[in-house]
Amino acid sequence: MAIHEILAALADEHRRRILIKLKEGKISSGELAEAMEMTPQALSYHLAKLKKADLIYETRFKNFIYYELNLSVLDEAVMWIDELRGGKS
Repeated sequence: MAIHEILAALADEHRRRILIKLKEGKISSGELAEAMEMTPQALSYHLAKLKKADLIYETRFKNFIYYELNLSVLDEAVMWIDELRGGKS
């Protein structure tokens, strides 16, 4: 995990909205594009950034691609920020 990639991914409002939607559970790329009111191309761009930061998982089943949150990376980012703030060990 590279913290700069995580922070860069989280800096964009569209990607934060995608993560909030994924909090509800696994969803197909088509359903996600519809829910986000994005074109498949725009969604693909944002998903690539989230995957690069390891914030999401991608699984394939037949002709469908599904996405879900990678909570362990979020936990690591929160721990890093807490450490930066001088949090408890």
